[in-house]
Amino acid sequence: MQQLTPLSDVLGAQVQGLDLANPLDEGQRQWLADALHRHGFIVLKNQSLTPAQMVSFARQWGRPSPHVIDTFHHPEDANILMLSNVFKDGKPTGLVDAGTYFHTDYSYLEDVARCTILHAQDVPDSPNGTTFANQAKAYADLLRSMQEKIQGLVVKHHYGNRDDLDHHSRSVASVLNPDQAKRVNWVHHPLVKKHPFSGQPTLYAVSGSSFGIEGMDDEEALDLLRELAAHATQDKYCYTNNYENGDVIVWDNALLLHSAPLIDLTRPRSLWRVTVLYPSGH
Repeated sequence: MQQLTPLSDVLGAQVQGLDLANPLDEGQRQWLADALHRHGFIVLKNQSLTPAQMVSFARQWGRPSPHVIDTFHHPEDANILMLSNVFKDGKPTGLVDAGTYFHTDYSYLEDVARCTILHAQDVPDSPNGTTFANQAKAYADLLRSMQEKIQGLVVKHHYGNRDDLDHHSRSVASVLNPDQAKRVNWVHHPLVKKHPFSGQPTLYAVSGSSFGIEGMDDEEALDLLRELAAHATQDKYCYTNNYENGDVIVWDNALLLHSAPLIDLTRPRSLWRVTVLYPSGH
């Protein structure tokens, strides 16, 4: 029988009793979706999925969307991005850094992501986890004057980490090659969004891909975005989830910012990742 255990008062829950290698029935799928929207991310323990099984599980959430960095697509299914700091014959076997700064996956695309799914293949002992920040709680705690100020503002997004544009830096967004760079353009998203399922107002991607605000001087816009990001990533809104081999984690990109760990290259770390968009028509 499936069991749900909250990980903190802020966000996160652990799920026991489901084998994702087998198809889930409608009741189980709805139970997981409710848990995700309530807790922001869910961790399903002790899983062992093939690439096909992982993508099949991902499809219950929406439309899998291959990452723009096609260099590290899984050879059996391009919907899976391989994250790894393991090198073979002097070459990386996966994307080494998956974003050491707070960001929201696919916020640089017009069609934004619903959730991201990771499957831990070979991870070191903790600490090795991803830090998540609850953006509904962060918005709710803003002064009413700030909520009124930012309501209706539209933010300009692009692939990258706005606070580090040095391609030789460990904390820059993973660098695109020229062909990959041609596939991403400027997009625009509201600064405050209503969560598609809960209806809660949330701050959206105030860190990472947000480079400016429509109708606002760039310096003024960045000052505002940095102020909001500093507020929204305070410890009281955050929880860090450490991984164990076999974990499958699903997180809600409409509700959370997240930051991956700065990877120690001497400690092998490999995970599979699928990011899904909202179902058609949603």
